[in-house]
Formats: sequence, structure tokens, C-alpha cells
Amino acid sequence: MAVRRVVTGHDGSGKSVFASDETVEPDRPLLMPAAEFYQLWGGDSAPQFPDDGSQPQWRTYFPPVGGFRFGMLTLPPATGAKEQEMFNLDEAVADIEGKLPGLLRYMDPSDPGMHATDTIDFEVVLEGTVVLELDDGAQVTLNPGDTVVQNGTRHRWHNPGDTPARMAIFICGANHAKVPAAH
Repeated sequence: MAVRRVVTGHDGSGKSVFASDETVEPDRPLLMPAAEFYQLWGGDSAPQFPDDGSQPQWRTYFPPVGGFRFGMLTLPPATGAKEQEMFNLDEAVADIEGKLPGLLRYMDPSDPGMHATDTIDFEVVLEGTVVLELDDGAQVTLNPGDTVVQNGTRHRWHNPGDTPARMAIFICGANHAKVPAAH
């Protein structure tokens, strides 16, 4: 899927302009075969306008309090998954840390895929079927057009279908008493 990002900004006199128009390539970490993370926009603090439309500074996959992220996520189907290629674990961890900095620190190593973040996440299913699983196996099935407001809960995503599932995501940093901030 080609993902196009059009960004607006302001010229020197404050007039609205198109600052950029480009295709964004996904990050495909070795540890998550066939998953695609489109990191479209983000910042570690609240924006100020007028601006020139350039990407704000940000350091980690999940934002700090006051920060934000905008992206898309493609989840591969559980059925018909290709056999995972053999890889060097140290190289794969370095690869995901380079592409999605800080993501692994939120993952529960004793329960693969389960994680909780110090964020509020807004998700929209664009295509395919997605299952959101919470603690104790509680699940909801989501279809195109369905939305989720994820309030820092422990969760994981599944794609039970036979085609890739895609979601648009917007993430806001939030205070969370149970998840220590690492930002």
C-alpha cells in the first residue's frame, strides 16, 4: 500500500502553503515479520504556529506527556503466515530499536504482544479485521470504520483474517501511575 503524506505550513508572511507532498515508506522490523509501521508525524511537545511545516523533533516511538504521534499500522494475517526467517536476536533487537525506538520497553516479555503504554491512543480500522485483546483474554472484534480509544490499558492486537489489516493511529502522551515514563 502506498501511503502519501501531504503537509501544510506557513510561508514567511503567514500564508498557508503546502510544505511537502511525499510517499512514506513503512518500517518493517525483523522481530515482527510482515508488520508495517508508518511513522507519519510526531512531536515531543505541543506544536506552535505559524510553522514552516517541517517535522517536529521526536525521539521515541511512544510520545512523552504533551507529545503526539500519528501513523498507520499493518498487521499481517495469523493464517497463512510465512515461516519466520532465522535471524540473529541481537541484530533483530538492534533493528527494532533503530526503527521503533523504545517500543520494546513496553512489551511484556512473559506474554508476547501484550503491552501497556503511558499514552492515550486513538485507532481507526481502515481495512481487514482486527481483534483487540485486554487482560484475562477479554476481546472485541473490529472491522473497517470501527474506532478505539485506548486509555493506557494492557492489550495486544491480532489479525484473525487471511489478508493484512490496516489501522490509522494517533497517540498522545499521558500520565500513567502504573507505567513509569521513560521519556
